[in-house]
Formats: sequence, C-alpha cells, structure tokens
Amino acid sequence: MMSEKPAILYIDDEEANLLLFRVSFEGEREVLVANSPEEGLQKLYDNKDRIKAVISDMHMPKMNGVQFIEKAQETVDDIPYFILSGYAYNDEIDQALKRNTIKKFFTKPFNRSEIEEQLNYVNGN
Repeated sequence: MMSEKPAILYIDDEEANLLLFRVSFEGEREVLVANSPEEGLQKLYDNKDRIKAVISDMHMPKMNGVQFIEKAQETVDDIPYFILSGYAYNDEIDQALKRNTIKKFFTKPFNRSEIEEQLNYVNGN
C-alpha cells in the first residue's frame, strides 16, 4: 500500500501566490492552501493529523503571519511553521525566530529547493 504524501499548508491572501506554490510543490507533497488566516486555521484543525508543516505569508488583512502562527500553535504546536514574505525581514520576524515560533523566514520570489530542503530537514527525510 502506498503511503500518503506528506501534507503542507500554505496561507496567502493572493490567489496567484497560492497557485504558484501549489504547482511548485505538489507531486512530492500534498499541498493544502488557504487565502486567509481564518481559513488557514480551519484547514489546519481539520487536517492536523496529516499536515507536516505550515508556511504563511506575512502581510495579510486582519492578522499577519506571525499572529496567525501564534494562534495556530495554541492548538497545533508539534509541527514546524515558516514565514514566506515579499517584504523585508523585520523585528517581528526576528523575535518570532528567537522565540522559535517560526523555524525559518523565506523570501519571495521563493527558492523552491531552499524550502524543499528545509521541509525535508524538519520532517526527518
């Protein structure tokens, strides 16, 4: 029996980014996407047994990526979380890294192999 592909969840409020991310990573992984933090939380809760990592955009309406991740970790705190942003590294991201809220900060346009390497590393592959 084939084992299920590991699932990752990507949250971004821009549809084009969701599509690009999905196309880049599906094949090796099952890619779940959400276009708001609220939808992201719902998908995470509904699929918490399958999701092996969460990657979030930083700048979104209502809640930024770090705030979303802090909220998500109240319920699901045993998987790695990452920020992927087109904006510059800032103090909030720096603090989140120091607190180990996020494992790594990736920049847009993203480097697929850098993200893949990190996902393999944290998931023990």
